[in-house]
Amino acid sequence: MLQHDEAFVETSALFFPFDLFGSAGAGAGADLLADAFHEMLADNKHERKATRARSYDSSVRMRRLPLETLRDYQHWHKRACHLVRSVLHKERFLLWVTGNHLGVLPFYEEVARLGPKTLVVQLDAHLDIYNLSDCTDELSHGNFLLHCPQPLPPIINCGTRELLLRPDYIREYYQATFPASEIAVDPRPALRQVRRASAAAERVFLDIDCDVFDPAYFPAVTHPLPFGLSPHQVLAILDAAWSDRVVGVAFSEFDPGRDRNDQSLATLVWLLEYLLLKRYEPAHTRKN
Repeated sequence: MLQHDEAFVETSALFFPFDLFGSAGAGAGADLLADAFHEMLADNKHERKATRARSYDSSVRMRRLPLETLRDYQHWHKRACHLVRSVLHKERFLLWVTGNHLGVLPFYEEVARLGPKTLVVQLDAHLDIYNLSDCTDELSHGNFLLHCPQPLPPIINCGTRELLLRPDYIREYYQATFPASEIAVDPRPALRQVRRASAAAERVFLDIDCDVFDPAYFPAVTHPLPFGLSPHQVLAILDAAWSDRVVGVAFSEFDPGRDRNDQSLATLVWLLEYLLLKRYEPAHTRKN
């Protein structure tokens, strides 16, 4: 739990366009989201009428983390871990936007350092612990949790469409999983457990892989899977996890080359601003 008024907690929005070892093209998504996010903040600052954005506009600090040289790529992991650690050490709210899901590995590693009372609520179509015979053993966006130093933080996945991995193997890495097929039939067990686990945790991090969405709602992913979550179901899960214990959110796997009429981009920009309002508006309202 944060020890000071959440209205004064700065948000560090870090955009890290990493997309090696899977989902090439997702790095462009992080860059495009950075442009859209910057434009959103600039529009808010130029607006002369009072809007809801005033609850957060003075609390957000945005930074792009370019990957332009060979040295940048050689030290991507160390650099990303340092940046995530510095934000968490300063008790700032973290928005971590990366290219592919492997770019969230530093996020998991630094979260794991915070101890077992830190919960990750993961929204993802894939369980990134793949060890099948046709999967690489080397680090990739499909197995990065296997390369994360143990023990992992408790992870609850919502939205998986996994059909092959055995339940006993999955339980080695996940506290609980709620497939999209089960959520479609009855979302209440997932929402109940997410709400209960989030209330018991000292800190909660949200990991949103864009392929959790059904491709009909979000086409801009490299590896789309059918029968995914609707935006309404995603919002219900976020609401179940939400409290002032949520101290970080990661986004990944947005591939703008596969978008349709900026449908997916608009979804993410709306969701980013929605989460900022959810974070700051209640405290701003109490203060005023």
